[in-house]
Amino acid sequence: MKNKVVKVMGIESSCDETSVAIVQKDDKEIKVLSNIVKSQIDIHEHYGGVVPELAARAHSDVIDKLIVMALEKAKVSLKQIDAFAATAGPGLLGGLLVGVVAGKTLAHYSNKPFIAVNHLEGHALSIKLERDISFPYLLLLVSGGHTEFTIIKGFDSYKRIGTTIDDALGEAFDKTARLLKLGYPGGPEIEKYAAYGDSDRFKLPMPLIKEKNSHFSFAGLKSSVANIVAEHRCTEKFKRDMSASFQETVNRIIFNKTQNAIREYRKLVKSKKDLKVVVAGGVAANKSIRHSLKKLGDIEDCEFLFPSIKYCTDNGAMIALAGVERFERNKFNKLNFKPQPRWPLDKKAIFMKGKRSIEG
Repeated sequence: MKNKVVKVMGIESSCDETSVAIVQKDDKEIKVLSNIVKSQIDIHEHYGGVVPELAARAHSDVIDKLIVMALEKAKVSLKQIDAFAATAGPGLLGGLLVGVVAGKTLAHYSNKPFIAVNHLEGHALSIKLERDISFPYLLLLVSGGHTEFTIIKGFDSYKRIGTTIDDALGEAFDKTARLLKLGYPGGPEIEKYAAYGDSDRFKLPMPLIKEKNSHFSFAGLKSSVANIVAEHRCTEKFKRDMSASFQETVNRIIFNKTQNAIREYRKLVKSKKDLKVVVAGGVAANKSIRHSLKKLGDIEDCEFLFPSIKYCTDNGAMIALAGVERFERNKFNKLNFKPQPRWPLDKKAIFMKGKRSIEG
């Protein structure tokens, strides 16, 4: 008997990208029928970071148009959608509300299930949009709001083994770019300038580097950059050298902490399968970080997998895919489900922000 074809609409609005996608699963094959993304870079670049009120307004301005565009691109009608999934956290509350209300409204109107998706689960599964990968695997999530290592034991079974105690890595990139007057978003700008700079010019701190755990801290690195910027003229050469020094320092931190996470994973997961490490989130687009991690893969005898750039950054397709997985297991949510600005993927994970000392 042929498996049912499942089509789920996914809505993403947790930060500064509005996205609506339709993903289909048929006989275990996954197809992205449409994935429409509207960026808000032009709105936030003047401020050098995301302004929550402006982000929420921008989501509400375009969400209805993107829903229509996603249906048209996928060549399906609303009646053919089996369920409506929306990012319900973590993220900026105003933006989450826009997507969740849209998802609930469509579900109620169509008399179909509504599925509240954890944004981090979307990133954790995003690799499956393009390749068949079996559980378990290790996830390194590096984005504007999150930097963490999570063991993906199986669907809906997650164990976080490392996180940041202050800034997320994407946030550190944006703040450094703002200090150097490079523009927004900061990651691509720093990468561009770093290509022509001297990475040895500035010796920057690597917080927690000597601790044998998988936790990060980027606040001290950012403060050090701010102090050096205050003492120098911000010439083009200075910008290039500081970008290169910052990026090189970040690479060393990630290399070290990922090596720790791989070793911790191997202690905790008794699997005979080859270890696969999925690197997702917007910062995973950085080519030098990818290059550095591929070297680590050779040393640790594991494979690093990176989703395509379009699936590294926030997108509706990963939310739709998480919705498909939940639909198949009848994991639906009531229409009174409230968005959760803070929502850890590992429900037992300790909230680490602001922890001064870490045992590991």
